[in-house]
Amino acid sequence: MMTRIKALLLGSSALMIPIGGAYAADLPTLKAAPVEFVRVCNAYGAGFFYIPGTDTCIRLSGRARYDFLYQTSKVRTGGGGDLTGYLGLMRLNLDSRTQTDYGTLRAFLRIDVANRSGPFLTSGSRQRESLAIAGLGADAFGRTQTYVNADKAFIQFAGLTAGRASSFFDFYAHDFELIGGTAGSDTFSTNLLAYSAILGNGITLTASMEDPTYRRFPIFGTGSAVGAFTAGGGFAGYSNAFNPFTPSTWLAPIVVGPGNVAFVDVTQKSRMPDFVGAARIDQAWGSAQLSAAVHEINAGDAGSTVAGITTATTGLGISPTGRASNAYGWAVQGGLKVNLPFIATGDTLYLQGAYGQGAIAYTGISNYTAPYDALGAAPVGGGSFAQYYADAVLNPATGRLELSTSFSAVASLLHYWSPAWRSAFFGSYAQIDYSSKGRNALGLLGFGFAPAGASASNALAFATSPILRGNNQMITGASLIWTPVKDLDIGVEGEYIRTALNSGVTPDISKNALRYVNSQDAAQFRFRVQRDF
Repeated sequence: MMTRIKALLLGSSALMIPIGGAYAADLPTLKAAPVEFVRVCNAYGAGFFYIPGTDTCIRLSGRARYDFLYQTSKVRTGGGGDLTGYLGLMRLNLDSRTQTDYGTLRAFLRIDVANRSGPFLTSGSRQRESLAIAGLGADAFGRTQTYVNADKAFIQFAGLTAGRASSFFDFYAHDFELIGGTAGSDTFSTNLLAYSAILGNGITLTASMEDPTYRRFPIFGTGSAVGAFTAGGGFAGYSNAFNPFTPSTWLAPIVVGPGNVAFVDVTQKSRMPDFVGAARIDQAWGSAQLSAAVHEINAGDAGSTVAGITTATTGLGISPTGRASNAYGWAVQGGLKVNLPFIATGDTLYLQGAYGQGAIAYTGISNYTAPYDALGAAPVGGGSFAQYYADAVLNPATGRLELSTSFSAVASLLHYWSPAWRSAFFGSYAQIDYSSKGRNALGLLGFGFAPAGASASNALAFATSPILRGNNQMITGASLIWTPVKDLDIGVEGEYIRTALNSGVTPDISKNALRYVNSQDAAQFRFRVQRDF
């Protein structure tokens, strides 16, 4: 019996051997895929690595920031009275580079997302650019805001830069400041197409075609056919009727012609890009740049005429015209950056000046109060008077666009007390002037120069109105920043702001009384904790 069982098992084993061998031969084998380790890319500096399977190097970086703001205010009504504000911000950067036969091909992306509250941190400028969403809750509108910005998205290749990037006109763009209130051009994001030629010895020449939308201030207008320019300020995004007029036939001393008024759409249209040119040199001692820009200003067609307004217009001898001729604003800027290692390692001095006509954004007088708007007041919601900003005024007596004139000068010094402690000291002065001819002609028509409750024909109201009055702004400030470990900054900054009319006085709108002022003062302080990686 035992012999039979052994024979059966041996036979079964013999049968199973070829069958198992056949299965082993037919089954697929699992071969390990080659492991792609992330390789460090040393060609473009620290932090780059190769994208697996490609010859493209990429660097990921970012930022986390907390800000606390204190801002003075004279009143506690309306939009005034907010003294504190808060901000939490995240930033992500992606920098990719590939070496080609034509040089480095680069793409850079940056996105900023923030939630902020309070005066200034809740930026009306960002809402005017449609980059921010305002809170709508009780006591929230104008005080809370979510900010989303595709800050950078550009390609660089063989001298070409295309996409969303910083304007090539800019030089010192608040490099050492937390608040960033000093006067000077600082368009951190615009859409552009540029070519840069590297001549050697650190010299670069750049020609850039840039989006005019981010450099545009309005033509002065009321937003309605007749009435005062309201303290709400600015334009609501629709066509703003105003008044283009041209003289009728003049037979001195007799004026011949109808006295009707024509209103025109003064919202500017995007017809021509801004053209920017820059010459720059970078050396061991520092850098310098000379830049210039040309900016078109235009108005739309005339709309309805108002035949009932005849008294003032007859005196001017004016008649409607179809459209005001376009004009071209321009600006020039010079900047100097000097390294000061003989004082302390890292010490740097910036000096910059700009002058322009019809180009307020290029001279940067509005940085503190109202970018992209026609009206600003400092401090926010509690100013003694409003500053009026316009690239041009449509003169009703000539039908011409009269350009405003502005200039700015800024200095900023960064000093390291020790490797872990540093301070910035900065100051700026900026001024804007308007042609008296256009203002006087508008005054004769009674448009927008009388304060609430006053007669438009009141000579005192016209003489003291801040509308289209030349004004200036002086800003000084300093900071103290501690860097306990690499890429971590904890610091505080304060600045003093004085805004004034270039001459004369105006009613103090922050007081409920007939009080006249020439200037107003404000102060702002900001505390920041920031981590870069």
